[in-house]
Amino acid sequence: QVLLVESGGGLVQAGGSLRLSCAASGRTFNNYAMGWFRQAPGKEREFVAAIGWSDSITYYADMVKGRFTISRDNALDTMYLQMNILKPEDTAVYYCSAGYLNGGRYLPSPDFWGQGTQVTVSS
Repeated sequence: QVLLVESGGGLVQAGGSLRLSCAASGRTFNNYAMGWFRQAPGKEREFVAAIGWSDSITYYADMVKGRFTISRDNALDTMYLQMNILKPEDTAVYYCSAGYLNGGRYLPSPDFWGQGTQVTVSS
């Protein structure tokens, strides 16, 4: 069992920055790849970014590439998402997940999701 708790969401103006955190407890954190997803009202949940057990492997959705940076600190069992140059279309609930890397893709485990944190970007 991996318990994931997100924090760091909030209201920010367009062009601003936020840093999300995902604190993990339970099974060994660095056994898993980790990822961020988001879901806007009326839309399906979509992939944002993922990271392997170390910082050497990262994946980003095209819509956030160059603006968001994913990282992790295995000593603290915490993953981060630094979000810069935020846009109103980034408004969503952001979820962290634990999973695996396979064939150049991140596969979230259906069992390991956080409760989400709201990010709202005003224009």
